[in-house]
Amino acid sequence: MSLEPGEEATEPSPQISLILPCYNEAEAIPYTFPQLANAFREAGHRLELIGVDNGSSDETGARLQELRDQGSPVVPVKVEVNQGYGFGLLSGIPHARAPWIGFLPADGQVDAEDVVRLYEALAPCRSNTMGKVRRRFRMDGPSRKLISIAYNALVWSLFPGLGSIDVNGTPKILHRETLERMQLESKQWFLDPEILIKAYYMKVQVLEMNAFARMRGTGLSHVRASTCWEFFRQLLKFRFTGYLDPWRASL
Repeated sequence: MSLEPGEEATEPSPQISLILPCYNEAEAIPYTFPQLANAFREAGHRLELIGVDNGSSDETGARLQELRDQGSPVVPVKVEVNQGYGFGLLSGIPHARAPWIGFLPADGQVDAEDVVRLYEALAPCRSNTMGKVRRRFRMDGPSRKLISIAYNALVWSLFPGLGSIDVNGTPKILHRETLERMQLESKQWFLDPEILIKAYYMKVQVLEMNAFARMRGTGLSHVRASTCWEFFRQLLKFRFTGYLDPWRASL
């Protein structure tokens, strides 16, 4: 079909949008973003990558724009002042166009091919299904593994039947309608448990896939000791204070 003068060819809408908050990830972006783009293209899926420069002080924004200029399916989003991992992720949601929306860090700890496998398992499912990775094989030190086990055990004791034994495992992929109903608000690292807790109350089925989790290849982890206290405080608030009652009444 030929175009009339003045008309422009329009690209098909993406099938999945992946949001990657990037805080000082200039070293990782040239590897993780192309790997994801190539893996989805080779599998025949239309991908949109929302790269959120989450108040970075390095060349994160420039790296994202370079990929965009090179024709990669990257949508750069700028957050002027870092307010946390969750805020960066939430800032990317309004820019996502696909029916399925996923979240993951930009550190490349989960192979791009595993992200594709998760999407392919989830795509035929109903909109009230969420897909996520369970980091079954993790290259962490003994202390971090112990903290992770204790943390997940605490979450399960407060919210039995949550549907996952790796609460913070990413990527997480949800249907746009489900995501909108969740009304997510956590600006820090608690966004991951908030998603699962709200999925639990919404009776969303959780499809969990085992995946190998690598150590970071570049850059630094931005998780701090204060994160443990934040998780503990927020878990107690969500479970015992009635904080979620207005949201649950709106469902």
